Amino acid sequence: MLPSGKQRLLHNRVHWAKFYMTKAGLIDSPNRGVFVVSAAGRELLATKPDRIDVELLKRFPSFREYYSQYASGAGNAEEVEAVVASSASDATPEEQIDAAHSLLTTALKADLLARILEQSPFFFESLIVDLLVAMGYGGSHEDAARQLGKTGDGGVDGIIDEDRLGLDRIYVQAKRYGNGSVVGRPEVQGFVGSLVGLQANKGVFVTTSAFSRQALDYARGLQQRIILIDGARLTELMVEFGVGVRASRILEVRRLDEDYFADDA
Repeated sequence: MLPSGKQRLLHNRVHWAKFYMTKAGLIDSPNRGVFVVSAAGRELLATKPDRIDVELLKRFPSFREYYSQYASGAGNAEEVEAVVASSASDATPEEQIDAAHSLLTTALKADLLARILEQSPFFFESLIVDLLVAMGYGGSHEDAARQLGKTGDGGVDGIIDEDRLGLDRIYVQAKRYGNGSVVGRPEVQGFVGSLVGLQANKGVFVTTSAFSRQALDYARGLQQRIILIDGARLTELMVEFGVGVRASRILEVRRLDEDYFADDA
């Protein structure tokens, strides 16, 4: 799949290869869903090219005209340069969009973690409340905030309802550690011990840093359901559920509706 998860890589590559070669006049489509090599295409194949890519297609006037229109429609000089630079890439336009989106998201996650570490412990607790409520836990924000960060139980920072009716509860531990710090097995073991004392079997341990391999292996082997959320996973969830972030630009990609042009007569 493409990084967006919306389309298979093979289908995307086939679509754009077909589209580009059609623009270059190398492929004809006599009927819907039927594609044949044109006379120009047969002439090109007779030369036995090593590969057919954008640079080769630029030799054909019809493709050069299309491509120049595509670049000029980008809107501003920076985007035109980006379009032209992308011509040397084997990636399709969707792949380029997904790659750029992935790069922007990676930078956003790093910025989120840095800003979290600048805030107070109270802000970190409030952030966890916001995230858990956004994910569907705890009912209302007020109900979640009343219980999280105010329990006073050793080894447990808060309790949140698993559902709106409060049929089950999840116990939360939050550790705001700086970069390079690691939460080890003893800290997780202490949290589990607190859950046993409270006769609880579900817990979430959240940290801004990372968990050691021993801590991860220990949590996986427990009878209780303990979820470990490190800094990377925390920022991933924040982006996914819109906590601490907002939409800067929304790009809608439209595609030709073949059904609309189908001739049923």
